[in-house]
Amino acid sequence: MSYLADTNVAARRVLPADPQYGVVVNAIDRLREQGEIIYITPQVLVEFHALATRPLEANGLGLSVAQASAQTKMIEAVFPLLPEIPAIYPALRNLVDIYEVVGRQIYDARLVAVMQVYGITHLLTMNPTHFRRFTSITVIEPKNIA
Repeated sequence: MSYLADTNVAARRVLPADPQYGVVVNAIDRLREQGEIIYITPQVLVEFHALATRPLEANGLGLSVAQASAQTKMIEAVFPLLPEIPAIYPALRNLVDIYEVVGRQIYDARLVAVMQVYGITHLLTMNPTHFRRFTSITVIEPKNIA
């Protein structure tokens, strides 16, 4: 089976000072040892850039564009990137209608839509409660990878 990494996992993989860095690295290493592939989407990179360049006082990382770009390249080196394809939007529309997605939940629903289109069943995330309602996927926290 394949996995999709949520932004919070991909970001922590390149931020050694983060308290969850070791947990994330361990989970990724274990999954790879088991032959699993952990993908990301362009959305993950967009969300990371927003986080990275947002000021510290606004719950961001406060990085410059150049620093964020360097970190993004590190993420791209760790995770294979799934391309954007037209089938993602109809899958997203369907999820929006079924689960009555509102506000910022759209970003999580979009990751699920990508997973459905690509046949990925497992999501690696630090925020499992954001995804529990989506019954077509299995949500896994890095701390639970043995």
